[in-house]
Amino acid sequence: METEKIAKVCHEVNRAYCMAIGDNSQPSWENAPDWQKQSAIKGVQHHIDNPDCTPEGSHNEWLSVKAKDGWKYGPVKDPEKKEHPCFVPYEQLGHEQAAKDYIFSAIVHNLK
Repeated sequence: METEKIAKVCHEVNRAYCMAIGDNSQPSWENAPDWQKQSAIKGVQHHIDNPDCTPEGSHNEWLSVKAKDGWKYGPVKDPEKKEHPCFVPYEQLGHEQAAKDYIFSAIVHNLK
């Protein structure tokens, strides 16, 4: 399966998971801004290139990419300010947020 198609599946599953935990802020893939789509595509490619990547490694790669793009911690996700509440070390994520890294990894490794 193509990287972008895997990224779309990851995004939509993440969106559904977010809704299940009360976060309705995620747009559909079709309505997602380009930066969000590119973030998912980069995450998929990282897992393809690094098949032994752990959920913690996935989060650390996401942090690294976000930091290079100017993002920082903020209590609420705000793309204009480039702030995100998950911009913390992996061990500081709550279980609901850490689960996203497990889910993302499982999807990529089963669809690649």
